[in-house]
Amino acid sequence: MHVFIIGITGGIGRLLAQKLQSRGDRVRGLVRRREQQAEFQQQGVDVQVADLAHMTPQALADAFDHADAVVFTAGSNGGRREITKAIDGDGVEKAIDAARIAGVRRFALVSVLPESWRERALGDDVEYYFAVKKGADVMVSRSDLDWLILRPSLLVDDPGTGTVSLGPAEFHDQVARDDVASTLAELLHEPGISRQILELNTGTVPIEDAVRCQAMRYR
Repeated sequence: MHVFIIGITGGIGRLLAQKLQSRGDRVRGLVRRREQQAEFQQQGVDVQVADLAHMTPQALADAFDHADAVVFTAGSNGGRREITKAIDGDGVEKAIDAARIAGVRRFALVSVLPESWRERALGDDVEYYFAVKKGADVMVSRSDLDWLILRPSLLVDDPGTGTVSLGPAEFHDQVARDDVASTLAELLHEPGISRQILELNTGTVPIEDAVRCQAMRYR
C-alpha cells in the first residue's frame, strides 16, 4: 500500500510511518525543513519539503503521486487561531480537494473526542480549536471520498499496550500515541471500514480484533 501522511513529523505521524513500513507499505509525506527531509530519507521515507498552509490543492495533489490512501494527522493542538484555521480547517479542506484531483479515494482524518478537556476551563483559542476540528469532521463526512475519521482520547507518550477500546462512541480517558498509530495502520488495511467515525480509548481488546469487530458490524 502507498500511504501519504500529512503530519508525518508529529507524534502519531512518525509512529504510523514506522508501522506501515514494517508491513511493507510505501510511505511518503510532507516536512517543513530540509534537515527533517534528510532524517526521513535515512529511514527510507520519501518526503517533500513544503508548507501545507501555502500549498495549492493542485500542488498537494501532485505530491500525493498516485497514493492509495492519504492520512491527515497534522494539527495545531489549540495554538494560535491563524495556525488552527490554516492547518486544522483550511488544511483539511485543501487535502480533500487534492485527493479528488489526484484520484485518491481512501482518506483518514485523525480528529479529537468532543469531550476532550471538558473538565478544564478552556481559553478562547482552545474552544476555537475544537470548533474548527468539528468543522473538519463535517467536511470529511460530507465528502465523496472513502473516508474514515478516528477520534482518539487524550494522547499520551506512554508505551503502547496493543489493546484498545474502539467503536462509534467511547469514553474519554487517555490512549498512547503508539496504540493510535497501530490502530490507524490496521484500519487503513481494512477495506470493510468505510465512511465511519470511530472513537478510540484505552482498553483491553487487541487492536487487530478491535478493528475486525468494527468491520464485521457493517457486513
